[in-house]
Amino acid sequence: MREILEDTYPTQYWHKLDDKRVQCDVCPRECRLHEGQRGLCFVRANQDGKIVLTTYGRSSGFCVDPVEKKPLNHFLPGTPVLSFGTAGCNLACKFCQNWDISKSKEIDTLADQASPEKIARVAEELGCRSVAYTYNDPVIFLEYAIDVAKACAKRDIKSIAVTAGYISEAPRKEFFQYMDAANVDLKAFTDEFYWKLTGGHLQPVLDTLQYIKHETDVWLEITTLLIPGHNDSEQELDEMSRWIMQNLGADVPLHFTAFHPEWKMMDVPSTPAQTLTRAREIALANGLHYVYTGNVHDKAGESTYCHQCHERLIGRDWYVLSDWNLDEQGRCKKCGSPCAGIFEAEAGTWGAKRQPVYLKNHA
Repeated sequence: MREILEDTYPTQYWHKLDDKRVQCDVCPRECRLHEGQRGLCFVRANQDGKIVLTTYGRSSGFCVDPVEKKPLNHFLPGTPVLSFGTAGCNLACKFCQNWDISKSKEIDTLADQASPEKIARVAEELGCRSVAYTYNDPVIFLEYAIDVAKACAKRDIKSIAVTAGYISEAPRKEFFQYMDAANVDLKAFTDEFYWKLTGGHLQPVLDTLQYIKHETDVWLEITTLLIPGHNDSEQELDEMSRWIMQNLGADVPLHFTAFHPEWKMMDVPSTPAQTLTRAREIALANGLHYVYTGNVHDKAGESTYCHQCHERLIGRDWYVLSDWNLDEQGRCKKCGSPCAGIFEAEAGTWGAKRQPVYLKNHA
């Protein structure tokens, strides 16, 4: 029996095939769908011979977080960000930490309904400097994310994409036109890892990274979750950080974060702290200026240092900022060297607070 889809939203990145199927062109998966079928992401479907989005205006929840949690260490440090996602994902990561959202096939998981205008207004009321599209990948709800970004821009609220970067060329160009910052999850540096553990491929992600860096004004940071025995060899870390240096430049911050057993990889141990420290050392030795450790308590690895004189520019203890040695132009107060990023004259004071938000409580 054909599924009846209600409250759908029209999309543009698709085309009809000769066999009456419709191909979704949002991401490199290029799902080819019969009438009534959904793509792997579960939220884009063939309805009446067209691809529609089934989660427009519907969220799995809202929360005010520190921007460093995205993680972004060089974009409005210390400020609060209103974070939200929907459901579904276009990758199938066996180690997904948000599997209850990204792998959800229960649309009633989407508890909070909100128009783009309401999200922007609530973000402003809560004092958020930005809105983050996160928890699941905004690539699959790009129409909703773009409309929210447009509404936010009218209130001088920035937009942040937390994404795996698995997106095709045309939608990539439109999507990042409306983003102010992005953290891209570079999951590994081998295609074997991508195929076996995510069901995707490496090259489209590298293409996205280069596009953001060289074709847009979007502030870019990268995160790699280090999984013991899968993507944490010194050779792979060396090759990855060399590629970033050569293709993106020294000023793109790189975050190495610790894996904890999750989803379909409960048999893999947590990442030792020394693995993160060693990864950071390798990337710094290859010329990257800003390399961080995450998901562990490591003040040295969480803090920002001047790449010239090595002064601690921004001290961090988890998500709480301590030292602030940048002048109003974002330069080191000691030697005057610029620190790459988007900074305000003073650090924000949000700290490590996490504040759930229920939009139904806001008129």
